[in-house]
Amino acid sequence: MKALQVTRLSDDLSGAELVELPSPARGAGEVLIRVHAASLNYPDLLMTRGEYQFRPELPFVSGLEMAGEVIKADPGSGFAPGDRVMGGAKTGAFADHISLPTTAIRSIPRNLDFAQAAAMGTAYLTAYIALVELGGLKAGQSVLIHGASGGVGLAACDLAKTLGAKVIAATSREDKIEPLRRIAAPHGIILNTGRFREDVDLLTDSRLCDLVFDPVGGDVFDESTRCVSFGGKLLVIGFVSGRIPEIAVNLPLIKGFSVIGVRAGEYTRRFPDRGHHATGAIDQLATEGRIKPHIDRILPLSDWRTAFDAMSAGDVLGKIVLTP
Repeated sequence: MKALQVTRLSDDLSGAELVELPSPARGAGEVLIRVHAASLNYPDLLMTRGEYQFRPELPFVSGLEMAGEVIKADPGSGFAPGDRVMGGAKTGAFADHISLPTTAIRSIPRNLDFAQAAAMGTAYLTAYIALVELGGLKAGQSVLIHGASGGVGLAACDLAKTLGAKVIAATSREDKIEPLRRIAAPHGIILNTGRFREDVDLLTDSRLCDLVFDPVGGDVFDESTRCVSFGGKLLVIGFVSGRIPEIAVNLPLIKGFSVIGVRAGEYTRRFPDRGHHATGAIDQLATEGRIKPHIDRILPLSDWRTAFDAMSAGDVLGKIVLTP
């Protein structure tokens, strides 16, 4: 099979290449899947550099998540050849075939095609765990979403708006304002460079935000501490900016807000019942046509470098999907 294999960690993707490998052997309790689509996530890029918290042993096949068709499954597993499934693990999705435990896959909602299913899983799970499970999102609340043009950011915009929140989308690039307005249709859009607290103040009639969703970190996090309402929550998703910020604890004390770290995958591993509830809720919303991932582009796996370079440069609106 064709697979994108990382044999050496590097800053310029020189340690990754498309190679021919034997198809994976299906282990006990696993399902062998023909991959039809796999989406690119920021951790995929970080893992090629050794900069992600999970560091797979070299060599490894890149790719967090995919959607495809079951080839082989154990009788009684709940899956059969021909079933359309989505899911993944920390590696292995950028290939023709993948073998995964039954616990790592689920059926594709009927309203989604393979590309949409591949693009939905990680992004919407992260958004749901952050906003609903940990953030306690309620209809009518104001939510500030940083990195709103990325896959996770757009998923958070889509989910929050669907659940009745007032969404303020934030981006660091002026050229993304109009596309964001068209794709996400938020209640407001701001540039999150410099002092943006005043913009948030105007959009919320000085009430500020009940939830701040921050996958950026750095200066954006620092200014976001001024944008959280009393009793609100600042949700830490990641540090795309490259700087891990620090906070003086007198700020959340005086302003009465919480800082909450979000690791959606770890949350669902530690609390599998809550994880099943979250994926069930997401799938139901997708089946009803109330949420749908935005795909920036679909590229052949052979053009993986274009996808990774676009991710590195931030030239993506939503998700990039690779097809074997």
